[in-house]
Amino acid sequence: MPRYYTYLISSLPMLHFGMKPPFTYEKFIQSCERFVSEKEAALLAGIPHTIEYPYKGITESTQDKWYEFDRDVRNELVRIRASRKKIDPLKYLRPDDGYVEPYITHIVLHAHRNPSVLETEKILDQERWNRLEDIAMGHFFDFDFLMVYAFKLLILLRWENIRLADKRSLLENAIKTIEEPVT
Repeated sequence: MPRYYTYLISSLPMLHFGMKPPFTYEKFIQSCERFVSEKEAALLAGIPHTIEYPYKGITESTQDKWYEFDRDVRNELVRIRASRKKIDPLKYLRPDDGYVEPYITHIVLHAHRNPSVLETEKILDQERWNRLEDIAMGHFFDFDFLMVYAFKLLILLRWENIRLADKRSLLENAIKTIEEPVT
């Protein structure tokens, strides 16, 4: 039987795509640790902060539904980019069951057609957010809601890092890299 965290979840601020994150991921974990079991706290703390997800066998857990969706989006990006460069995508694909929902292909094609890399990422993250909303359907005060909240918070934190990045320094480094002679 699932455990419910009514007080904890009702005390968390609502998250909306594009907003400034209300707190750090570490503060979120600290807030949860007082209410959830040690195992659940470890699951939340173990959510990767990078794009490297531990793709395992897919089950019906919230975390695995999210990983499956994100893996399929990334694999579709690989297929599209590989076809444009005329290279074999197989060595870049992450293991999957071979079936991709058609709407994922549509999402990735739509995003890939955008000339702005930043806008492409924004489109993809908006779709990731929408998928998290779908996964959260029917989970109001349980641990699955907290998992979805964690993934959404990580998306917001990613965009906050992009917003705060020293764009001038990044551009100068990119130009320097391009101008360096190949030896």
